[in-house]
Amino acid sequence: MKTFKLSLILLLMLGAFSCKKDSTSSNSAVTTDQAADIAASSLAENSEGLASVTDDIAVNAQGISSVNTGGLTINSTGQSTSSVHQECGTTLTDSVTKALTIDSVTLNYNFKYTHTLNCNNNVPDNLVNTLTYSGSFNGPRLTSSNSGSATVTIAGLSQSSANFILNGEYKRSGSFQSKVGNDATGNSNVDIVGTNITLSKPDRKILSGSATIAITGTGPRGNSFSFTGTIVFNGDNTATLTINGTVYTINVITGYRLRRL
Repeated sequence: MKTFKLSLILLLMLGAFSCKKDSTSSNSAVTTDQAADIAASSLAENSEGLASVTDDIAVNAQGISSVNTGGLTINSTGQSTSSVHQECGTTLTDSVTKALTIDSVTLNYNFKYTHTLNCNNNVPDNLVNTLTYSGSFNGPRLTSSNSGSATVTIAGLSQSSANFILNGEYKRSGSFQSKVGNDATGNSNVDIVGTNITLSKPDRKILSGSATIAITGTGPRGNSFSFTGTIVFNGDNTATLTINGTVYTINVITGYRLRRL
């Protein structure tokens, strides 16, 4: 009888230890939904993701292309967007600081851009953009401090081109704090490679294009995670993200994401 009681106590202790270990393990994991939040913030305009960078590049391209072709590009409000004179074959540098709140997301970022203008028969053909940036954002689902870089070529600068076409790579690295699920914290690295991302003129809306995305990092207990996926831009301010086999719809303006069943 004494032996039976001792065995029962040992089993109960082992069960309690096992439950505690499982709970700790789950709390330290980065889920697919949290990886999707990291991906969404790396895309969205209101967290200074890729969509914001493509818009900045297109704004600059509108001004440069109009000056070099001797005309004026008019935006949707009827205002001229020509503001920068750049000669063919030259490189210009500029900086941008953004500190504001958009769609419940507070952000503060600094960007440094370089733009090299390539021409064809003295007519602007494409603009090669490199940039570095650093900053932070605080949103409903995620907060992050990060820095990164990008190299993006924008074509379609001539006034006869109906759209801009962008190709390039965007990177982001830094710390994150999830506000959903197990509230995972850690560090992440995001690498997005975009192909034929098409922006309309003059309003710079993303019409189509695709990208690959890789997200790696470490969780709160140093455990590593890795997610890979694809992004397809749908032309209605949304993108379809497929990550590790799970599909999401992402609003590229607000960063809101919806998991498809």
